[in-house]
Amino acid sequence: MINFPIPFEKMNGTGNDFVIIDNRSLRIPLAEQSELARKICRRMFSIGADGLIFIEESTIADFAWNFYNADGSVAEMCGNGSRCVARFAYRHGIAGKKMKFATLAGIIEAEIGEDEAVVKVKMTAPRDFRLGLSLSVGDEERAVGYVDTGVPHAVIFVDNDDVPVKTWGRVVRFHQIFEPKGANANFVRVLPDGRLKVRTYERGVEAETMACGTGCVASALFAAMQKGMDSPVEVITSGGEMLTILFDLIDGPVADNVFLQGPTRLVCTGNLTAEALI
Repeated sequence: MINFPIPFEKMNGTGNDFVIIDNRSLRIPLAEQSELARKICRRMFSIGADGLIFIEESTIADFAWNFYNADGSVAEMCGNGSRCVARFAYRHGIAGKKMKFATLAGIIEAEIGEDEAVVKVKMTAPRDFRLGLSLSVGDEERAVGYVDTGVPHAVIFVDNDDVPVKTWGRVVRFHQIFEPKGANANFVRVLPDGRLKVRTYERGVEAETMACGTGCVASALFAAMQKGMDSPVEVITSGGEMLTILFDLIDGPVADNVFLQGPTRLVCTGNLTAEALI
């Protein structure tokens, strides 16, 4: 039984938006969280967001989270969500400026900057690099890189921004070579000034989002491997804001000390009523 009203905050990280609920005392049952996420994340009918985050108690870190995509599916990790939840935890005295929290992808370390809105997170070590893949996308065979940066990502370099992200993204996301989990699809352009422009089709949202932190990390790593770029790599998201990716990359390929840094925004605070679920 869920007791209303439910206190919440809505935050975004470079346009990737989330509803955050401190569930340590509310105790919304795990069995009800997925459906709650699906209903709350509906735009126009409810609060609307790319995902819903529940903060939970943890015996191995400052706190844990349960993260759900907008369709109610569970996500192992989310870079921008990590930065937002870290700021939430700091604001509410759940953790200090340096903190650790538990996710399905592992323990995430985060640090609040001098400007509270700027948050830096240390990502879990990327794994399962796959190079030399190719897919038929847009009536053309395109080189694809794959890596799990907490969640699975495919990276395709393109020459311009005029990419039908939803159409091409669905081809990549549901392609048989990425079964059974599927993969997020990132379309990456190297800008003349050396930054990257990244557009991402995200699983669970099943559309292009304004930013994807784990996707920007994957894109930066392949830009280093395939385009000779050095850390730090600056990435412009679909929402027009910038994320900075720092990393150590050695042959293998192996990436270590991977950090994602950028701004967060506290959009609103409030109380969720039962009518938000109708």
